[in-house]
Amino acid sequence: MKSIIPLSKPSITKAEIDAVVETLVSDRLSMGPRQARFEEMLADLTRRRHGIAVSSGTAGLHLVLAALGIGPGDEVITTPFSFIASSNAILFVGAKPVFVDIDPGSLNLDPKRIEKAITPRTRAIIAVEVFGNPTHMEAIEKVAQAHEIVLIEDACEGLGGMADDRPIGNFGRASVFGFYPNKQITTGEGGMIVTDDDRIAELCRSMRNQGRSVNPAELAGPDPTNAARYGTWLGHERLGYNYRLNEMACALGIAQMERLDELLEARRELAMRYIRRLMEFDELILPDMPSAQNASWFVFVVRLTDLFGLVERDRIIQGLRRHDIGAANYFPCIHLQPFYREQFGFKPGDFPIAEHISNRTIALPFFGELDETAVELVVQTLKVMLQREQLLKR
Repeated sequence: MKSIIPLSKPSITKAEIDAVVETLVSDRLSMGPRQARFEEMLADLTRRRHGIAVSSGTAGLHLVLAALGIGPGDEVITTPFSFIASSNAILFVGAKPVFVDIDPGSLNLDPKRIEKAITPRTRAIIAVEVFGNPTHMEAIEKVAQAHEIVLIEDACEGLGGMADDRPIGNFGRASVFGFYPNKQITTGEGGMIVTDDDRIAELCRSMRNQGRSVNPAELAGPDPTNAARYGTWLGHERLGYNYRLNEMACALGIAQMERLDELLEARRELAMRYIRRLMEFDELILPDMPSAQNASWFVFVVRLTDLFGLVERDRIIQGLRRHDIGAANYFPCIHLQPFYREQFGFKPGDFPIAEHISNRTIALPFFGELDETAVELVVQTLKVMLQREQLLKR
């Protein structure tokens, strides 16, 4: 049954619909002016030189790792508390993900633990801004610089946020955004790499497009034979992938970016509304964003206190769903997913902080158009579920 109050919902207006329709009746549906404009907007937002539109955030992480030459025998440090794509991308290039436990406040990688995990095989750190929180990103960047390893910022959950005076997407060698429908802006599916590194930008542009040369005329040189061989759509310079983002998606992204301030403000107001209503709940730990006015809220995730555990959390989620309210367990730990346990032998207890938090998280309905009546229904239903668990403990 469809929830009366879904967990998430994109904000699509006539402006987005008109932009997509206008693209559909144009003569360019892929790799056209809308892609270039969308890339420019993301580069400007993050104060980067390059934006490279791709088919997903996952594809973006994959391309950055490939562009850096990371592969078999290499290690990449990352978090066990994230959507699984942040570590799957490491496996795509044949490298090994090395998990490090998290800080219980921010839910991001603990910079002190990162230093202890660095080995001679460590090539990079993929640091995720969990739920859009940029806390520790500057400290992680300093660790990477001190050890001369690459920082890749997984900014997929933080578009539009700020860390003091730096925008999310401005850290490390390259950053990656995702535009799935539950994100701050959406292109349906899609992602964006932003970087100041000319070489990474060129390689990612080539690899997203089946390995075609970015500058075919330059590759061919003056020889007409080479021009025939390389200067065409069927000339491929390197191994590549079909990771392009079509013009309709880019048109949607442009229209969403033009509303970014409005979309972020609606999410901030909703988050503050939840916080005001849930502050009285002694059974909950509320999310802690570093700056209310600069925050970019991806989801609204509360945590149960130590009075409760996994069993109670799951019952509460099921109870909310039975009352037609969307809820989810953001995030199950990556290292305890079946594939990772089978491949690497991970077991419960390997990363106790991440596991402890993961067993107690509840994502509540969160999207800009959620009104006060719906929030009150979510809050009151959650209150009943918590009271029920208190009674079961007696």
